[in-house]
Amino acid sequence: MSYKDQLNTNKIPQHVAIIMDGNGRWAEKQGEHRVFGHTKGVESVREALTAAGEIGVKYLTLYAFSTENWNRPKEEVDALMDLLVKTITMEVESLNENEVRLHVIGDLDSLPPGCKDALQKSIDDTKHNSRVNLILALSYSSKWEITRAIKNIVEDVQEGKLELENIGTETIDQYLNTANFPEPELLIRTSGERRISNFLLWQLAYSELYFTETLWPDFKKEHFFEAIYNYQQRERRFGKTSAQLLSNE
Repeated sequence: MSYKDQLNTNKIPQHVAIIMDGNGRWAEKQGEHRVFGHTKGVESVREALTAAGEIGVKYLTLYAFSTENWNRPKEEVDALMDLLVKTITMEVESLNENEVRLHVIGDLDSLPPGCKDALQKSIDDTKHNSRVNLILALSYSSKWEITRAIKNIVEDVQEGKLELENIGTETIDQYLNTANFPEPELLIRTSGERRISNFLLWQLAYSELYFTETLWPDFKKEHFFEAIYNYQQRERRFGKTSAQLLSNE
């Protein structure tokens, strides 16, 4: 029986985030260049996006390229940027057919102009879709995001737009790249690594973490459904006790 058939449709997470790890190792196992793994990984993006749409996940955030990834060999970075532009451009028609809206978070000013322009066009071309929100984290790191938010908060306080005593967690939420999205209930990381690698540090405060040995290019719909099934077996307490949760039912 598929994991999809075992899911409780009343407990589908609204927002799932994925660290797509293992492309390079997958390619090396095939005796290929690392870039081949990134190319193959695009198929897994389609699998995850399709699976999310089938069960009603409204937001899917993918960690596509971190600020630290700029330190990789130039050949690999250039190939990744080229792959990104080609893939996004080619997928717009499919995104529209499946009512998927594209969003991007991260330091977009650091992207090559051609890449940034192609992304913006795709964002504009899908802005009326509402079935699934696909959020790509590009040139993104959580420390960069939080630092940027603090600078903007300080600037607004100095300019009298914000009162210091009124600053709370909700204020910080509104200064992050993810201000318009709910926090992820579930984080999936592939390839067996068990860390969150500077990804959504603020937003993942109460998220469930799911780690799988599967390398990203091998990640299929059934793997996504398995992660959701695993999530549904957990008790989300948000600092409360089990007894408190039961008394509120």
